Amino acid sequence: MAVSIKDIQKLREMTGAGLADCKKALEESNGELEPAIEIIRKKGQAVAAKRSDREASEGCVVVKADGNFAAIIALKCETDFVANNADFVKLTQDILDAAVAARCHTLDEVKALPMGDATVADAVVARSGITGEKMELDGYCVVEGDCIATYDHQGKHTLCTMVAFNKGVEDPTVGKNIAMQIASASPVAIDETSVPQEVKDSELRVAIEKTKEEQIAKAVEAAIRKTGVNPAHVDSEDHIESNMAKGWITPEQAAMVREIKEKVAAEKAANMPEQMIQNIAQGRLKKFFKENCLLEQEFIWDKNQTVAQYLHSVDKELTIVAFKRFTLRAE
Repeated sequence: MAVSIKDIQKLREMTGAGLADCKKALEESNGELEPAIEIIRKKGQAVAAKRSDREASEGCVVVKADGNFAAIIALKCETDFVANNADFVKLTQDILDAAVAARCHTLDEVKALPMGDATVADAVVARSGITGEKMELDGYCVVEGDCIATYDHQGKHTLCTMVAFNKGVEDPTVGKNIAMQIASASPVAIDETSVPQEVKDSELRVAIEKTKEEQIAKAVEAAIRKTGVNPAHVDSEDHIESNMAKGWITPEQAAMVREIKEKVAAEKAANMPEQMIQNIAQGRLKKFFKENCLLEQEFIWDKNQTVAQYLHSVDKELTIVAFKRFTLRAE
């Protein structure tokens, strides 16, 4: 049957679907709006299922604070063309608005929220039908505190941060500075005490192994230098072979270097000064905390002080109680 442009436009406003899709849905439903809406929704489900094996690596990340509660959410898609679409960005913001208003703490709670005549999850599926791309909600996280600052990096909806303080801050630039610090320096914890023990243990093991490897490498290099061979010419088997072909080292020197590497490495590994290794490894661990704990990081606006020192200069009692950072971009 013939459908009017008025009905097509109305259906488009109700669903956000394209004109051609609205026209087709109305024709299939004999001009009835509710069945047409269901047709479009089912199309969205079909597209979502068809493209479920596709990677949704683009998308829109938004952040919002309301009183003592803030949240970040990402709606992922397949292309930046869709990610930058105004309707797509609006849907992401609408979902976050609903989540913050309902004080949702989990992604499942967000998906179950009512939106229109269905749920948030249904709205995402419907949008997938409109764009023809796989879409999924991701990265939902919240913070709570007496004072919260948020930051959307360059307003591009690709990287967002939020930070909660233990008390109010009169100067809004303080919160923004810390939120931008989080975006730039990507901390993993507030301070050393909040780093999970398994992370500390793992980092210490890595530091110990790296220190041992360096000590062995130094001993081997020193022994090779004593023979008159340039260590850079024999630092790998590929280099040994290629430098023999070039005439830079002789086969006899190559054999000697291989023997030195094996013998000196074994001797050094068997006689490693344990206390020295532990001291160096602990130094590496402290460096890890300095680079990855927010309060211990160098303040990006003044390298001569830490974030904790900056906050102390604003208010001696001011500190950070929670923060979150989310981005869809590989770093």
